Amino acid sequence: MSDTVPTFGPSALATPANALTAARLLATPIFVALIAARGANWWTVAVGVLVAGSDGVDGWLARRQGTTRSGAFLDPLADKVVVLSALFLLSYEHVLPWLPVALIGARELLMSAYRSWIGRRGVSIPARPSAKVKTLVQDLAIATCLIPPLATRHDLQLGAIWLAAFFTVVSGLQYLFDGRRAGGAAAP
Repeated sequence: MSDTVPTFGPSALATPANALTAARLLATPIFVALIAARGANWWTVAVGVLVAGSDGVDGWLARRQGTTRSGAFLDPLADKVVVLSALFLLSYEHVLPWLPVALIGARELLMSAYRSWIGRRGVSIPARPSAKVKTLVQDLAIATCLIPPLATRHDLQLGAIWLAAFFTVVSGLQYLFDGRRAGGAAAP
């Protein structure tokens, strides 16, 4: 346990972690444009690694300098925007099947609505480690489509996207269970 005093309080907005999260949001259209224009390409992979990798860095900064309510909202939003934008485009381009992508999209949107709804009732549900695993598996499913040597491995892509859908649904169910246990109401 660290003995350092957080630099920022829970109501802070202008923090380095939030700036990095905002940069991730702003970089998402560049990442998606590269997927659309270049597909499986090392430049696309490099931008994807920077965008996905910044998630861990902003989390580390937030834990070190003080977590904020705005960061607790913005960080998962940025994760969802990056992942869903890439997955929807890859599905639209027939690289990934639409059903697991639709399951992932539906879960992410429903959980965002649930999180907002339950939060207005004063219930805070901490993220489980499975939520980070879910995001990692989603990122890896996207990577199987963009890393040039893997881009022709449709069996690998199919397995990865269904594994991502599985982890996404399971973590959503865990979140609902945690919300009920923490005093929240039924899911929307």
